[in-house]
Amino acid sequence: METPRPTLWRRRSGEAPWPTPASSAAAAVAVHAHATKLGLDRERTVRNGLIALYLSCGEHGAAGALFDVFPGDGPDVVSWTAMVTGHARLGLARDAVALFFAMLELDGSGVSVDAVAGAAGFAACAEARDLALAREAHRRVAAAGVALDIVAWNALLDMYAKCGDVAAARRWFRGMPVAKTVVSWNTMLAALVRAGEHGEALDLFREMQRAGVRPDGATFVAVLGACAQLGALDTGRWVHAYMRRQQGRDANTDGVIVGNALLDMYAKCGAVDQGAAVFDGMPRRDVYTYASMIMGLATHGRAEEALALFAAMRRASVRPNGVALLGVLCACCHAGLIDEGLRHLDAMAEDYGVTPGIEHYGCAVDMLGRAGRLDEAEALVAAMPVPPDALVRGSLLAACRARGDVDRAERVMRCVVVAADRGSGEAGDHVLLSNMYASKGRHGRAVQVRKQMRKSKMVKDPGCSSIEIDGVVHEFRAVPANAIA
Repeated sequence: METPRPTLWRRRSGEAPWPTPASSAAAAVAVHAHATKLGLDRERTVRNGLIALYLSCGEHGAAGALFDVFPGDGPDVVSWTAMVTGHARLGLARDAVALFFAMLELDGSGVSVDAVAGAAGFAACAEARDLALAREAHRRVAAAGVALDIVAWNALLDMYAKCGDVAAARRWFRGMPVAKTVVSWNTMLAALVRAGEHGEALDLFREMQRAGVRPDGATFVAVLGACAQLGALDTGRWVHAYMRRQQGRDANTDGVIVGNALLDMYAKCGAVDQGAAVFDGMPRRDVYTYASMIMGLATHGRAEEALALFAAMRRASVRPNGVALLGVLCACCHAGLIDEGLRHLDAMAEDYGVTPGIEHYGCAVDMLGRAGRLDEAEALVAAMPVPPDALVRGSLLAACRARGDVDRAERVMRCVVVAADRGSGEAGDHVLLSNMYASKGRHGRAVQVRKQMRKSKMVKDPGCSSIEIDGVVHEFRAVPANAIA
């Protein structure tokens, strides 16, 4: 495979200044000047320290200049590792990977790649999110015979997980020749949650307990995220109680991130009052805290409380994000506050610096449709800066069905046919139209729509529900006999 060429330390033309305080860079220059005055800048350890210092200040140009004219036998593995790590932290992941590959090519020629360098290379590949580069890095490290320590093994797991190969991460997790630490377990838990394998994540957490590994905050964030997605309220409550037992205090004091995960779990599992108790007990709150609570209140019909909390959020000078504003629109929809909701939609970009997304427009369309303001809903869909997705079209079609507006539904479906030609058509849209025809007694047209679905091999996704019994989540699917109805 073709590996990236290292641009190393040279700034690209037109590149913006690094987002580092000028005082930090100035301090680094002052330290460098003092070391030079004392004649220490040619000492290997001092020079490596200066390289790391410049990189930590965002001055990768100065670091590269020192690296390029390294005295004596040239850069050693510490110098190379500092360059790889520094570039990755500055967001120059591909440059970092290129440096790592260049270092591996020198292995045995004055540079001996070790486990620390391997971990830095794996971390750079993880930041690049390129599976081909990740596999190549692993192959080269193995070919070089580098003995990986636990830190490097954890970096390897994280690299495969972030590059989308969860199966490889799972395989190497099971085959680790060194004792796993809590970081190893957390890396695998986070990988499973990101991949949507929430049930397996909970199973792994139970295995972690049986192995006698003490969980930390990162463990709880991953496990609570899995509980939230599964709707596993009993398991989430057990985890909350477990956190209290393990830590000897309320988990809310463990930090805003864990508190946010706990709040989000309760809100998504329908235990809004317990979520509110967590919210009230948190000593610090950020935008995600408010957003989770607002969305939880809004989606469970407590619109007035959601809007009151949004007002409190603004009084606290916390700038809303897209999730918080989606919760506000959802609250307005449930409360029938159509005009207020539209005002919030119009003010998102100007007042809060948040560009409305498809989910915000979808909520506004649903809000207008529920109120019977179909002309405005259709006009909003037509004026959207992004093509409507299945949820937006479905909201408008559902409103048409509720009002018996077949003509408007047919106009919407003409857009659906165009979307289907682009590969984004949805069987659900056709089912809604077919049901609408049937409700109006136009059974011939309903049959035609179903026949068209069969001809186009459209299959409606089966209905799905889940229930938690004794800590085990059971999922049920309703699959119709013809897989279309």
